[in-house]
Amino acid sequence: MGQNQEGVTRPERRVIATDRAPAAVGPYSQAVRAGRMVFTAGQIPLDPSSGKPIEGDVAAQTRQVLDNLAAVLEAAGSGLDRVLKTTVFLTDMADFGAMNAVYAERFGQAPPARSTVAVAALPLGARVEIEAVALCDD
Repeated sequence: MGQNQEGVTRPERRVIATDRAPAAVGPYSQAVRAGRMVFTAGQIPLDPSSGKPIEGDVAAQTRQVLDNLAAVLEAAGSGLDRVLKTTVFLTDMADFGAMNAVYAERFGQAPPARSTVAVAALPLGARVEIEAVALCDD
C-alpha cells in the first residue's frame, strides 16, 4: 500500500504480465492489479507461443480467449472463478449462441455479470474479445 499526499493509504498499482498469454501488441498491459482487484485487457484468440490468431470458428476462438484470460488472471493471483464482470465483444451477433455455449461451460453455475456488445471489427480479424474484472487473493 502507498500513501497519497494527505497520508491516506491506498492500494498499489501493479502491472501483470505472463508469457502464458499473448504479449500486449500495443501500449497497454495484459492486466493491472490494485489491492484485491484485477482489471484485464481484452483478450483475443491469439496463440501465446506464436502470437498469431488461431484457426477456427467462434467457439474455438472463445475457448482460446478464455484460456488466455485464465492465464492472465492466474498471474494476478485470481482465476475465472473469481471474475465479477466481463465484457464480450463480438463482430457478429449471429455468433452469440456459439460464444455463449463455450462461455457457459467455462463459467458454470455462478457466472459473473456480463455485457455483450457488437463491434464493427476487432484486432487481427478476431471474431470475439473478452475483458474481465476479478477479485484476487491477498
